[in-house]
Amino acid sequence: MRLYADHRDHRTRQLAADLGLVAWAVLWVLVARSVHGAVLVLAEPGLAVADLGRSISDSMGTAAGAADGMPVVGDELAAPFAALSDAGQSVTGAGQGASDAVHTLATVLAVVLVLLPVGWLLLRWLPWRLGWLREARATDGLLGGGPDRAPDLELLAARAMATAPLPRLARLPAGTGAGWRAGDPAALHALAGLELERLGLRPPARPSAGGDQLRE
Repeated sequence: MRLYADHRDHRTRQLAADLGLVAWAVLWVLVARSVHGAVLVLAEPGLAVADLGRSISDSMGTAAGAADGMPVVGDELAAPFAALSDAGQSVTGAGQGASDAVHTLATVLAVVLVLLPVGWLLLRWLPWRLGWLREARATDGLLGGGPDRAPDLELLAARAMATAPLPRLARLPAGTGAGWRAGDPAALHALAGLELERLGLRPPARPSAGGDQLRE
């Protein structure tokens, strides 16, 4: 399947647009990674608080277990340590929750930083490229020809007559319009060439002076 135009200038623009899209995507992926790393720095205090709470919880839990083993007053002595252990667990949960929230924020920001700018450009690039591919494929079908069939230039010529800018039509040889209505091969070739030039495709060979058959 044809991906790029035949004409160098048109093909260069297409390649530049494709490479520009890739470069744009890579740029925003790098930006997103930088932002993701920068935001994750904010998770460090939460992790520190979680570690502190875990340490307190473990220490107080150990102390509560040791106090609980004492006879007579073991339950009373263990109760404050157990309460401090529960408080440490609460602190651990709060710190871990803050860290998880920062990680979620960093991921969301990174995804948004990639999707929004890349998606915006992709919505502009994709219709342009797919539209050209559809038109180029249809044009290749018209120009396919064969051993017993000349390229079908009538439809391309009619489209050029209907859509080509007037300054470009005015630069055609005099009598091209009348020749098109009369089915003159040279006129058909000239008009079809305007449409093919718009698409950046190579036109078929011009008709020879001694015959009306068009060669590809």
